[in-house]
Amino acid sequence: MEHNKTHEIVVVSVPVLSHQLQIAELCKRFLQLQPNLHITFILPIISSLPKPSKTVLDALSSLNIDSIVLPPVNLPQPTPPPAMLFPLAMSHSLPSIQDALTSLTTSSSSKKVVALVADYFAYEILPFSKKLNILSYIFLPTAASLLQLCFKSSKLHETITCEFKDLKEPIKLPGCVPIHGRDLPNALQDRSSQVYTHFLLRCKGLLLADGILVNSFKELEPDLMKAMAEEGANNNGSSECLAWLDSQKDGSVLYVSFGSGGTISEKQIRELAMGLEMSSQKFLWVLREPNEIPSANYFKDSSCNDPRSFLPCGFLERTKGQGLVVPHWAPQVEVLAHRATGGFLTHCGWFSTVESIVQGVPIIAWPLFSEQRTIAVILGDGMRVAIRAKVDEESGVVGKDEIADAVKSLMVGNEGMEIRERMRVLKDEAAAAIKEDGSSTVTLFQLLAKWTT
Repeated sequence: MEHNKTHEIVVVSVPVLSHQLQIAELCKRFLQLQPNLHITFILPIISSLPKPSKTVLDALSSLNIDSIVLPPVNLPQPTPPPAMLFPLAMSHSLPSIQDALTSLTTSSSSKKVVALVADYFAYEILPFSKKLNILSYIFLPTAASLLQLCFKSSKLHETITCEFKDLKEPIKLPGCVPIHGRDLPNALQDRSSQVYTHFLLRCKGLLLADGILVNSFKELEPDLMKAMAEEGANNNGSSECLAWLDSQKDGSVLYVSFGSGGTISEKQIRELAMGLEMSSQKFLWVLREPNEIPSANYFKDSSCNDPRSFLPCGFLERTKGQGLVVPHWAPQVEVLAHRATGGFLTHCGWFSTVESIVQGVPIIAWPLFSEQRTIAVILGDGMRVAIRAKVDEESGVVGKDEIADAVKSLMVGNEGMEIRERMRVLKDEAAAAIKEDGSSTVTLFQLLAKWTT
């Protein structure tokens, strides 16, 4: 039975000995605190397993920690510079890491994977762990002050246009000692470099984690720890999109997401982008790599580090004050519950539909496949809490004008106001259903009573 299974932690390291040593010590600490845990250590390699790394694995084996050494990666030629070697190695190892993680989670063994701990350079595995419904954590083997730098990197990139080393004044981050630009990590010393781009991607990737483990302690960096705790409380979490929503007016933002696996074509992405821009309404868009098959993401993980590259030229710059585009994933429950969210453009998956109703958020119905068209009809014609996005029969695409009209109608039009009132009623009914004497609670209690008597 499932409840008798041993809890398993999967740890993903990188082809760097110093990182391997630190995360191996973390594994030992896990077992000291909880001896009944089982740990599987996944190790990517570049060409072959170095002798020092084998020593690390042998030491872990003596503690009954299993290891999976992945196949060597085929790096692009000529060999990338040292600063890009490990980021590229981890990107090329991603399919093998996914295969190993899938195997561990789908096996019929006596173990159940309950969490993933990935090295900072292995951040690309986080969206995949979300799809497997596994709690995921990043291990950052450096000072907590560097974590603060990671969290603030996007803002620094947007607000500072010169090279950091050319700044006359030091950079001041909450809880950190002022740092001159020339003393920032090497990855930030050349804004035109591939290393710099990858650093920003890794920093954004951290926002997908359920938590971050840092090799520090409160008494070592007290000001920093206090500042980060306060920021977390003020922002309702560290997610960039939640922090952005905090700065928006109540009910002003349209949340755009096609679920955990839905995809739209590249042409449709362009039309949607132009329609959102034309609507002049605030938006938060979870964007994934395009695909002609609407359900593509249910069967494979995205191979694109930043799907924003598929947006129309200049779109991000033109809509900088209007919207936020988040790659791959956002904390949907928190987004829908946020006071600033006033509408939801959704694929009409039932999970998303119920989450929207529970929060009283009106809907633009954009079904993609499966039963979603049926649900769109129920929402639009039955409950009358949704506007249906109309597909052009000739092109098979929802055009930008149709999108702009639907968005404006929902967010600021009379039809949207009427839908919002009907949604408020459904929200109240949903809340009543789960009270102690509510219909859902009573029905579930009756079922449990039948099982146990």
